[in-house]
Amino acid sequence: MEKSCVGFSSSRRTHEQVITDMATKTGTTISGVKYSEGVVLGADTRSTSGATVADKNCEKIHYIAPNIYCCGAGTAADTEALTGETSCAISKMLNSSLGLIASNLKLHQLASQRESRTVTALTMLKSHLFKYQGHIGAALVLGGFDEDGAHLYTVYPHGSSDSLPFATMGSGSLAAMSIFESDYNDNMNEEEAKLLVARSIRAGIFNDLGSGSNVDLCVINKEGTKYFRNYMTPNNRTYSRRKGYDHPSGTTAINSRNFTTATAATVPATLK
Repeated sequence: MEKSCVGFSSSRRTHEQVITDMATKTGTTISGVKYSEGVVLGADTRSTSGATVADKNCEKIHYIAPNIYCCGAGTAADTEALTGETSCAISKMLNSSLGLIASNLKLHQLASQRESRTVTALTMLKSHLFKYQGHIGAALVLGGFDEDGAHLYTVYPHGSSDSLPFATMGSGSLAAMSIFESDYNDNMNEEEAKLLVARSIRAGIFNDLGSGSNVDLCVINKEGTKYFRNYMTPNNRTYSRRKGYDHPSGTTAINSRNFTTATAATVPATLK
């Protein structure tokens, strides 16, 4: 009798279908650029859950060390837990708000008694992501300034990385990259670099549905770190009612009632 392969083929199709159903569209625009004295990082502030905007003003630039910050794209839980500061209730209860790499880098800094280097954070990130073979949904733009100068890296979910003078990641990365490829130059000052990064994030906000709301920036140089929360707010509401809304009881008319009050007369005899 000929053996049937239906079971094997069916299970394979079922597995492929499960993987397809589990895939969720994520959206973000993050970018960074090196300038003459440091590095500027930027990110939008829209957090999505499928086709729903879950948060209009979330933070995507994460603390790793005083001289190192990281922008995260992908799964929000993965990027926050992996990189740096988190704000979940459990972390506050345990008085521990540092992510995995930020905690490890702090221990390394205490053991070595020297300022954390950006390449050390890069190595930790790459090693951890490679170990999980892409199952941690974190695409990162890492920037920092140390004794070797300014550094800018992109880190992919599988653990590979690039070192470039300007970088973009996320679903709006192509729109952001078009701004860099058009207007980047090697001799920018801080204000020019901030404006260029802000423009790249705006390009993602207005050309990618997964990106939106506001622009956050972070400037890192030898003088320290400056974080600009809501540096630009290009999507302000055109109109909002000053008084708010206060509807008295009875404003909405009741057309019909589709419920019955439970009384002794309406309760079935079997339940008495």
